[in-house]
Amino acid sequence: MSLGHKFQDLEENGEVLVGFINSSQPEKLRGVKVEHQALVDNHLETRKIVTQILKDMAQIEENAGQRLLDMEEQKKHKQQELANLEEQLQQYTAKSQITDSEIQFLQTELESLKNTERELEALQNEVDEDTTEVIPSAIYVAQVYHLITKIKWEYDTQPNILKGVHYGPDLATPINIDTSVGSRSDISDQLWDFVSTEW
Repeated sequence: MSLGHKFQDLEENGEVLVGFINSSQPEKLRGVKVEHQALVDNHLETRKIVTQILKDMAQIEENAGQRLLDMEEQKKHKQQELANLEEQLQQYTAKSQITDSEIQFLQTELESLKNTERELEALQNEVDEDTTEVIPSAIYVAQVYHLITKIKWEYDTQPNILKGVHYGPDLATPINIDTSVGSRSDISDQLWDFVSTEW
């Protein structure tokens, strides 16, 4: 086939195509174009909605993350407060135990003091009885001994020392006897030697 025939076929096909286009096809093309534009608009609206949803989800996730961080911080704060309260409770419990122990100790001391006071009162009663009964008789006996022996004793000496003065008819003789070096009968004899046999 020659080149001329090809051009002729092309012209014929082009005319057929132009004729086809000029016939009823523009309406269809406009319909397709409108549908295509509606599809594009729908796609854009859908993309806008999806974008907004994604933004909202990102904001929700950010808010949730922030709330989670805040809750963790509050949890740490509450745990610290709880630890402080537990420590204070332990301190108060220890103080309470110390206070209870001190109260028990003071009660024991008070009871001991009451017992001591009762013992002292009993001892005081015994002393009072001895004072009213024994001391006057002891004073009387001492006075009788002094009248007989003429010896005046010193009472602020050591327990094993007999110290005093014998007032004889002519002179006063000091007495200083260590009771730890002699027998009781020897000491008695020494003392009776001071006593005059003349009446």
